Amino acid sequence: MADVDIKNLHKIFDRTEAVRGIDLSIKDNEFVILVGPSGCGKSTVLRMIAGLEEVTKGEILIGNKLVNDIPPKDRDIAMVFQSYALYPHMTVFENMSFGLRLRKFSKEDIKKRVEDAAKVLGISELLKRRPRQLSGGQRQRVAMGRAIVRNPKVFLFDEPLSNLDAKMRGQMRIEIKRVHQHLKTTTIYVTHDQVEAMTLADRVVVMKEGKIEQIGTPDEIYNFPRTGFVAGFIGSPAMNFIPSRIVRKDEGLFVSVNTDLAFKVDKNKEEIIEKFINNDVLLGIRPEHINEKKSAETIEHEIKIDIVEPLGMETMVYFTVNGVQLCGRVSPENNLTSNSKIFLNFNKNKFHIIDPETDKVI
Repeated sequence: MADVDIKNLHKIFDRTEAVRGIDLSIKDNEFVILVGPSGCGKSTVLRMIAGLEEVTKGEILIGNKLVNDIPPKDRDIAMVFQSYALYPHMTVFENMSFGLRLRKFSKEDIKKRVEDAAKVLGISELLKRRPRQLSGGQRQRVAMGRAIVRNPKVFLFDEPLSNLDAKMRGQMRIEIKRVHQHLKTTTIYVTHDQVEAMTLADRVVVMKEGKIEQIGTPDEIYNFPRTGFVAGFIGSPAMNFIPSRIVRKDEGLFVSVNTDLAFKVDKNKEEIIEKFINNDVLLGIRPEHINEKKSAETIEHEIKIDIVEPLGMETMVYFTVNGVQLCGRVSPENNLTSNSKIFLNFNKNKFHIIDPETDKVI
């Protein structure tokens, strides 16, 4: 088990800077997920930690030891790949024990490690099978088992669930969480799937264009995004962004969407927001904070529904405000249809104000 420290990390491919000065400290036993859109540099960072990509500039320390020039096999890490990377001619036992046999572990030690890992992963009955006889989820468990038997200081996961169907991904998320709670090994996990990031991580690292946009717990990332990019990337459906304007009224400062819909700025924020008076901003509000439930915390606004999307336990409704399509969540009991009118309630305490020039949440 070990801390991982990344200092001013850069990676340049030809003339393209894929990773642009990343600083990140990961504590012993921590489960950290790097998340972001394709091409943001998250997998490149993971591959540099693993030693599969050369570091252009910066330092990577594992357990306070600089590993920039240490080959992958000597870094005491184990990596689980998206493709499983199992040998088709070997049994599950042989696949899981392959690395140990190369390192000349005794037969007794190999047997114990493989059987212990198989028990943790619930695949003890599969040890004599070959990969072609396994489901996708079982193959991913074998790939994890091959990493576990090494008892490494750090686990690295590179989008391990992307080849699985939705149901299997849900099951494997639970499995990975359970294994981490059992082994308590430092884990760095890369994904583009925000659900994996929010459900698995102790901390989430949101990346964009080779840089870190924000680091925080899932709750911090979701409820207190620092930029419009983070606010829009985390959450499904995505946060609504409405072109608005900061105006002063007798009661104080407001974010005015139109003549019928305005959100009062909290007094604690008025000093910061005041410099934006009569300027355009974006108002961000999540779909779950737009619904049919009226309360003292909401602002009522009549809308005309464009599209209804039933999802069983809830219904998504899409409508237009200021020329922008927005999304709200309502109860399926409303039996809504396209072109019908309904009063929706916007939570006046659950919105974000974003400076469109800097993309910073104000």
